Amino acid sequence: MVTWKKDYLDVLLVPSGLLLMFGYHLVLLYRYLKCPQTTVIGYENHNKKAWVERMFQVDVKDRGPAISVISSNITAATALSSISLVLSSIIGAWIGSSTTNIFTSSYIYGSRQSAIVFIKYISLLSCFLVAFACFVQTARYFVHANFLISMPNNDIPVNCVVKEVIKGGNFWLIGLRSLYFATNLLLWIFGPIPMFLCSVIMVGVLLNLDRNTTPLHQYKPVERHELGSNNHHSKAAEAVKAVEQHLRAHEHCVL
Repeated sequence: MVTWKKDYLDVLLVPSGLLLMFGYHLVLLYRYLKCPQTTVIGYENHNKKAWVERMFQVDVKDRGPAISVISSNITAATALSSISLVLSSIIGAWIGSSTTNIFTSSYIYGSRQSAIVFIKYISLLSCFLVAFACFVQTARYFVHANFLISMPNNDIPVNCVVKEVIKGGNFWLIGLRSLYFATNLLLWIFGPIPMFLCSVIMVGVLLNLDRNTTPLHQYKPVERHELGSNNHHSKAAEAVKAVEQHLRAHEHCVL
């Protein structure tokens, strides 16, 4: 008769939790490719595309808000990439220096074998390194989009900038998902039961966060003649203002 060992929990619960997370994200990817309007990812990409198209219909000197938005995304991606790199360095130093740690504590209900402890280290390190690489790519694509948007007298197709912005958003999403996986694996430190429970709870939360019930807004394109008339009105107002200032200065000199 086979006796039950608590080491079996790592063999059963940890792969089950990982399969649950991977299975959910595969289903999410399928929904995004087939029915993007039902996912938050597709909803956000639809709005990003419309935002870039609107920004390209204004003069370069009026694209300051667009540059500010992209710069804030670059700052956020840089911050998260730095955090991921620091955590990876800490885990790497932990691997090289620690001999006795909480992974082998007697309070953990699960396997405390050296091979399992090594897998925990490597899994956590891999997730943080993937997150770091994705956030760096996010900053790269947003920086390129910033250059394209702020370039004067350009004839770059709008779709090129849309692709850069959406690719940056996709890498941002993958980086966040890597941190979600790292959270699950971090709870594996305290045993396979907390890790499996975290996987179940996280999938339930992500089901609500990734689902979109808002219909996609059909943006109306701004007509070129309307844009030109607005630019002419603004230039005329600036000219009138300049003439008034000149007349005031002339009257002051006469007095």
